Amino acid sequence: MTTPTPRLIVRRDGPIGTIAFSNPAKFNAMTYDMWAGLPGAIGELDADPAIRVIVLEGDGDKAFVSGADISQFESNRSAPDAQARYNAATDAAYQAPGRATKPVIAKIRGICMGGGLGLAAGCDLRFCSDDARFRMPAARLGLGYGASGVRRFVSLIGVQNTYDIFYSARIFGAADALRMGFVTQVSAPAELDAMVAKWTELTAVNAPLTLKALKLSVGDALRDPDQRDAAAVDAAVAACFASEDYKEGARAFMEKRVPQFKGL
Repeated sequence: MTTPTPRLIVRRDGPIGTIAFSNPAKFNAMTYDMWAGLPGAIGELDADPAIRVIVLEGDGDKAFVSGADISQFESNRSAPDAQARYNAATDAAYQAPGRATKPVIAKIRGICMGGGLGLAAGCDLRFCSDDARFRMPAARLGLGYGASGVRRFVSLIGVQNTYDIFYSARIFGAADALRMGFVTQVSAPAELDAMVAKWTELTAVNAPLTLKALKLSVGDALRDPDQRDAAAVDAAVAACFASEDYKEGARAFMEKRVPQFKGL
């Protein structure tokens, strides 16, 4: 039986865009091509005006992403130039969810370790099933973890929890992930799809320009003071008040109906 080629599967379902990491033979481990292709896949959905929320998930029910495909390390991470190329691809993939203007969430079931944990950390929110298992095994593999990635974890789960999961390289479960603030909601495995669908549907009907401005504001707040761009944030907020959606929101409120936002 032929093993399917590892790939990213992009789907559209109304206002929800989904990217599935598909390498089921290796618990959705990320190949170089998958890392390199993720920014473009997210960018494609982000540019689609019909899409309001982007969901990242693993193919099947065994894993979100188990990490990087270690079988490629010898060819992609041994020589300095190959290492630089590989690191650039992974860094771009980690940053892609945050660079999107729309909400990007991670739907996690099963294994979420190494590079999978880094990808999930890069999303705006994370939802998981109660059988999810998490791990940052860099210390067991002799890998250095870059400053931008560590900063992402510190801003998300704090200094103590970051030290804990990196120093120990321990496996932890959904309850621990919820306690740390790594995930926002947990459900039984059979209810994960419904839980995420409820949240995405709730969010997708909201004003796109407001969501964009909020994401820009939060991202700006997390940057170092000398890298912040208050003017860009102010412009995004001003665009909300100048929009047709703002007028539509006010009319809908007065008329006691659900607003029909167009992102204009």
